[in-house]
Amino acid sequence: MADDDRVAPFDLVVFGGAGDLALRKLLPAMYQRERDGRLADDGRIFAVARSPMTDEEYRKRAEEALRRHVPPDTMDNATAATFLKRLGYAACNATDPKDLTKLKARLADGGRTRAFYLATAPDLFGPICDALGAAGLAQSQARVVLEKPLGHDLASSRAVNERVGAVFGEDRVFRIDHYLGKETVQNLMALRFANRLFERLWNAGEIDHVQITVAEALGVEGRGAYYDKSGAMRDIVQNHLLQLLCLVAMEPPARLDADAVRDEKVKVLKSLRPIDAATAARDTVRGQYTAGAIAGQAVPAYAQEIGADRKSSRTETFVALSAALDNWRWSGVPFYLRTGKRMAERRSEIVVQFRDVPHAIFPREAGEVAPDRLVIRLQPDEGIHLVLNTKTPTPGKLRLQRAALNLSFAETFKTRHPDAYERLLTDVLRGNQTLFMRRDEVEWAWRWVEPILDAWATAGDAPKSYTAGSWGPAASTALLARDGRAWREETG
Repeated sequence: MADDDRVAPFDLVVFGGAGDLALRKLLPAMYQRERDGRLADDGRIFAVARSPMTDEEYRKRAEEALRRHVPPDTMDNATAATFLKRLGYAACNATDPKDLTKLKARLADGGRTRAFYLATAPDLFGPICDALGAAGLAQSQARVVLEKPLGHDLASSRAVNERVGAVFGEDRVFRIDHYLGKETVQNLMALRFANRLFERLWNAGEIDHVQITVAEALGVEGRGAYYDKSGAMRDIVQNHLLQLLCLVAMEPPARLDADAVRDEKVKVLKSLRPIDAATAARDTVRGQYTAGAIAGQAVPAYAQEIGADRKSSRTETFVALSAALDNWRWSGVPFYLRTGKRMAERRSEIVVQFRDVPHAIFPREAGEVAPDRLVIRLQPDEGIHLVLNTKTPTPGKLRLQRAALNLSFAETFKTRHPDAYERLLTDVLRGNQTLFMRRDEVEWAWRWVEPILDAWATAGDAPKSYTAGSWGPAASTALLARDGRAWREETG
């Protein structure tokens, strides 16, 4: 392995280091980087939280988390022992500059990359950054990582960005969206811009429509207090779905660097046709799941899951949208976006539906000549499927059948697929911002989403019901049916 494959000496400081995100995602991701030999020998990881704890006590908790969340086939005792030695713990109030002197003493060696990961409630982002600046910990080599959500609306998002930006310059702020670290999302860039074949077809002349689905079989899973104030629009659409739309629809950047890529993504967000009070009823569907069954097991309604005192909640657990881009490449091509909890299955995918052939030469009895379809699966079975019409291998009359050219990552690449956080944490430590959202990206996304939220609030309608274990409200089906189209819901 070349030396430049390794992350240079670093200090990764995780505020909220004893919380779920750190123990379930961040530490396992860094353990895998250790296992792959990608971390410098003197790289350090410090967890910061309020609870009193020694380094050894934290390491014991971290080891338990690794054994719980790292796949058994990659759990190695020797690697774990080496990794755990990197860990330290500082008990302090992260918003108190005086209390942060305990952490500052642990970070005495200033000649290394320093990254502060704020795995905390979003309302602490500003106060923690203020305290880091006042404590003298935000030197020029220091970076800060912000988890979503960044605000509740455009105004609060701007307030967070301005407060963080007063301490850390934009080139040192890493706004994380873990979807952008997924292997298949990265492959979307390669598929489009490393293959002349697809780029020539990637326009309104050849593509009929695009579907982007992020479906979860799980419910709110203990996040009811947060989710009931957020809902699917803020939790998934404003970030994950719009980021995927940007990668599908963006123009080829001049270079593969952070600002060139993000410039093109911002152009997509700016070209989104507004949905407001006049069009929201036509172009949007919001739903909330009722009791049903997932994988043969009964599951409660959303109202039951978040507690009896919230039975009147009008929070949406499902959103479907018909979006349009007013630009040269995509004029007239609808982008259908859909996300929901307690859906029929866990599935995240992008479906690019091409136009019909201009003239069908085959007899009707040969079967339907269906439009070609490119399916990009993000989870759970990462891969790319090009669905085409082909002749069945029979000696009788000609019969057409749909078949897929299947690029399954698991079958093609006989290696472990890195978790999104592995890639993103490595990029933070290397200073590569390509996969992270720039401030104007976040704000343009809010500019498009906020009028929809306002329209829903003004209308005052309750979300449409859908049974847990289904594909959402009937109105979602109707959203596409009125255009003569249908959601892809078959397996494979």
